[in-house]
Amino acid sequence: MKLMGYWRSSAAYRVRIALNLKGIKVEHESVHLVKDGGQQHAPEYASLNPHELVPTLVDNDLILTQSLAIIEYLDERFTQSPLLPSSLNEKAIVRAMALSVACEIHPLNNLRVLQYIAGPMGLDDEAKNSWYHHWIHQGFTALEKQLEQYAGQYCFGDSVTLADLCLIPQVYNANRFGVDLTDYPQIRRIWDNCHQLDAFIAATPENQPDAA
Repeated sequence: MKLMGYWRSSAAYRVRIALNLKGIKVEHESVHLVKDGGQQHAPEYASLNPHELVPTLVDNDLILTQSLAIIEYLDERFTQSPLLPSSLNEKAIVRAMALSVACEIHPLNNLRVLQYIAGPMGLDDEAKNSWYHHWIHQGFTALEKQLEQYAGQYCFGDSVTLADLCLIPQVYNANRFGVDLTDYPQIRRIWDNCHQLDAFIAATPENQPDAA
């Protein structure tokens, strides 16, 4: 099994956490998103992932893209340390929280969007950062309210779930871009709790072999 990703990719970060929690050993292959104009655009990689994004999981003849699809595949194939609750209703709530990050916040702030607004749209660094902060605050404000209802030690109760795997990389990015997280005590508390776990620490971008 091989995971093709990039050290700073939020989506690849999510998958690394899942692999670590489940104790799954994989081959990691770096796809540098900036070097050589972006190695994700190389024809050999695009033949595996037509979206020209990371991560891509290769498991024998199966080629999977999209981090949440990869994580749910791993969760069903490797049943240790389940990442979704057992009840239908609770499973849906966790998925909703995960998707609020993966679909509502992250796509507006990922590398290709920031490159586009700084390039063809001509936004300077101040405007780019304002864009970034706006969408983080909007998404985290809503998520904080959900966490007030459902969180325990982690996003949903006292077990790590798919929601935590999506939240932690987004908080990492918010910190990297200087977003003030004072108004999100639940999010900050969950960040601290997750970073007591080796699986999250080992998945941190700076701990990856391809970290610059």
